[in-house]
Amino acid sequence: MLKFVLVTALIVGFQGFSLAQETPIQSVYAELGGAGLAYSFNYDFRFDKEDINSWGMRVGAGGWSTNNNSFSEGLLTVPIQFNKLLGKSRHFFEFGGGATFIYYRDRNSWGNTDFVYKNFNFILDSGDTPAFMGTLNMGYRKIPENGGFTFRANLTPLFNHTGFWPLFGGVSFGYAF
Repeated sequence: MLKFVLVTALIVGFQGFSLAQETPIQSVYAELGGAGLAYSFNYDFRFDKEDINSWGMRVGAGGWSTNNNSFSEGLLTVPIQFNKLLGKSRHFFEFGGGATFIYYRDRNSWGNTDFVYKNFNFILDSGDTPAFMGTLNMGYRKIPENGGFTFRANLTPLFNHTGFWPLFGGVSFGYAF
């Protein structure tokens, strides 16, 4: 599933790609922490193709899976955020917000009986999943003027029905085009 999302994001991202394009308005990146919680692979684009400082959107997928004879665990996260960039040249302040879809599965089996626990605790208790966690975003983004390696470092406060956690962050490395 994660491979499908990443390949789809890359295909969509390369549509409309032009070698003459000076300001990259799209990027793909891996994020540790941030809106994807543990980690995620993301695609980001600007709504206005002529203005890097316009509003944009990012969508991604992340998670993990473990499996052995008596235990299996899996997490799927899908972060979606709207964001705006402010700056010039290569250095930008980024801010925005959105939500992260969370699906968690935990199976312990003894004999012929399966017990499924779907409550996920990551900083804030999500309750039963599937669930959503609200995310805010503010931080730094470096985008090369003609595309190439991009870097992000952000503060990502999290919130849901159980509370607010202001001190969560993430770092990202990727490619802008």
